[in-house]
Formats: sequence, C-alpha cells, structure tokens
Amino acid sequence: YEIPKRDWSSDVCSSDLPAERLRRFGPGAIRTPANLVTVGRLVAAVPALLLILRVGSSWWTVAVWFVLSVTDGLDGWLARRDGSTRAGAFLDPLADKFLAIGGFTALALRGDVAWLPVVIMAGREAVISLYRSYEGRRGVSLPARQLGKWKTFIQMSAIGFVLLPLTADLGWLQLTVTWAAVALTVVSAVDIVVAARRRNPEVPR
Repeated sequence: YEIPKRDWSSDVCSSDLPAERLRRFGPGAIRTPANLVTVGRLVAAVPALLLILRVGSSWWTVAVWFVLSVTDGLDGWLARRDGSTRAGAFLDPLADKFLAIGGFTALALRGDVAWLPVVIMAGREAVISLYRSYEGRRGVSLPARQLGKWKTFIQMSAIGFVLLPLTADLGWLQLTVTWAAVALTVVSAVDIVVAARRRNPEVPR
C-alpha cells in the first residue's frame, strides 16, 4: 500500500500570496481608506491654512501642520496595502499641492516669507500639470517620480520650520529651507521632462 503524496504547493497560506492577490480594491474604486484619508486632508487644509494666516507661528499651528504632513505618508501606505486607485492618483497630488502652495501663500500674506519663492513653486506646479496633460494626450504616461515625493517633503518641512516657535526668529534658517524647497521644486520639474523624453524618444530634444 502506498501513501499518496500530498501536494504541498496547493496549501499556500494567505500571507504568502502575492500582494496583487491580497489587494482589496481595484483601480476604479473610490471609497477606500486611502482616499478617505486624502479627502480628509483636503477638507482639513482649509481651516489649517486659515489658522496659519491668522495665528502664524505657534505650537498649536505646528501640531496641526504636523498631522496633515504625516497623513500624507498614511494614505500612501494604505494605497500600497489595499491597492492604488485612479481617484487616489488624482486626489493625493492635489492635496499635496493645495497644502504646500496654500501654506506658502498664507505665510507670504503674513509677510513671513517672500512672494518670489511662492510664485516660482506655484508656477512650476501649473506648468507641470499642463505638461502632464499634454503628454497624456500623446499617449505618454508620467507617473510620480521619487524627486517629486522629496519635493513635497521639503516643501512641507520648510513651512513647518517657519511655523515652529523655536525657529520662528531664525530668518537665515527660514530663508535656507524655503529656497532649498524652491531648488528641489525646479529640479523635480526638469526630472519629469527628462523622463518624458526618455519614454518618447521621438520628441525633439
């Protein structure tokens, strides 16, 4: 009598399945945890920006700004865990731009930062958005780049340094981090254009 051999390959624990098979949501999903967090950031951005405009540097303002900054990583983690969606791909960068440019604008209105860096960063976002749309109509996809993520991090950090009471009087530090954010904003824009040229070699260089 021969004991039949068991096919252990069929007994796969759910934790061993590929990430794609464990994702809870497809690309067309809208009401996902990641999207809810992103929408929450957009809604909370309005009172946060008003707080910056009216109060300026304070521990309360820094605490609110820190929460909004940290939740940017939270919705990204949820999207990677549950599956990215088209709605999230649109809403997440929108929330980042609204917070970053809105935060700098509120500080500029208060006179805490100069208008020139704000204009450069806002102009970059407008130009790159139009460029992405143009390339998209030509069939060239331009996904988020790592430099773009670092750009957002530095922008949010720069605003945090201006709001932090411990560094509120250090003008040289605020100037340094603000222009570092501007520099990375410009470099990330160039990186996107270079990536587009590589994806579509037929575009004149």
